[in-house]
Amino acid sequence: MDIILIKDVDNLGGRNELVKVKNGYARNFLIPQGFAVEANPSNRKQLEERLKVAAKKEAAMLAQINSVVAKLQEGPVKIGAKTGTSGKIFGSVTPLQISRAIRDQKGYDIDRRKISITDDVKELGTYKASIDFGNGQTATVDFEVVGE
Repeated sequence: MDIILIKDVDNLGGRNELVKVKNGYARNFLIPQGFAVEANPSNRKQLEERLKVAAKKEAAMLAQINSVVAKLQEGPVKIGAKTGTSGKIFGSVTPLQISRAIRDQKGYDIDRRKISITDDVKELGTYKASIDFGNGQTATVDFEVVGE
């Protein structure tokens, strides 16, 4: 029996996927539990519409991410830090500080959990951070640590 999965099912498939299973498994478990619907012509048409809508949303999101990446790569983000006489900073720069600097200087609110710093930032200078937007989309942003 052909069915359309409504939710992800382990060892079977993901959401909005058309799969073939045994009749008893579909009628006695998947359909009553709300994991799937029968793949009749009406449900297949609805699936096609859902996939078209999802593709449009993904394209719009990708365009928005590309505009954010272009804006972030225009120039480095400046982060102020208290320093000692030798140029070393007290503490280190965190993703939270980078997130706040991007929000203040570039106008984009990026979650700190999506930002990862490749190096330990303990001195003044220019460094790189990676931002993971999800769906395999990443960007590298330069940030400059300056003394306050």
